[in-house]
Amino acid sequence: MRKSTLSYAEAGVVTAICFGLFILGAFQAMGAGFPDAQFTDAGNFNLVGLELVLGACALLYLHGRGFDIGALYPAPTWSGSLLGLGVCALCVVVASVAMALFHTPGPAEMVDISFAAVSPASAVALAVVNGSYEEIFLLGVLVRGLRGFGLSVAVGLPLLVRVLYHVYQGPLGVVSVAAAGLVMTLSYVATGRLWPAVLAHMLLDLLPMV
Repeated sequence: MRKSTLSYAEAGVVTAICFGLFILGAFQAMGAGFPDAQFTDAGNFNLVGLELVLGACALLYLHGRGFDIGALYPAPTWSGSLLGLGVCALCVVVASVAMALFHTPGPAEMVDISFAAVSPASAVALAVVNGSYEEIFLLGVLVRGLRGFGLSVAVGLPLLVRVLYHVYQGPLGVVSVAAAGLVMTLSYVATGRLWPAVLAHMLLDLLPMV
């Protein structure tokens, strides 16, 4: 019988494998004064390859620990896709309201991110892989695996991880990520369905690039 829970140590290992490099890079950007970011085709495909490798390593670790990795398949359905569209729209609304509430003029409030050098192929590839990668490991593994420690821990710790590797976007960018992340997390907690959050994340990644 495969398990669906994680210890804090196991959750820490998964976090380190999947998000450690991205957290480190985000804090380096913060230390450098939040430089503007530019996405390119080469960068997108490199990120896709890196996430596939890190994801495979994390799945191997989880399998070795007896975790039910079979339940991590997002399982697309028409009803789930409709729900995902609704989750995406709600993310946009909640993030916009949150940014308006926390808006305070100042330097590096939100990093300027350019997608001018991105082709449709790399945009779609990144949106599909990154959206799946983040939600599978944040929601399907961490939120699900930490439920035994209570809902506040299961929601709060993965949301903190999500915020940490997005600090390169600046304070207002972090507010936006936290708001949208909370919406996707609560949709997963409420429904137990991973696909709506995955689709919502794909769309949120794709829209700025196209």
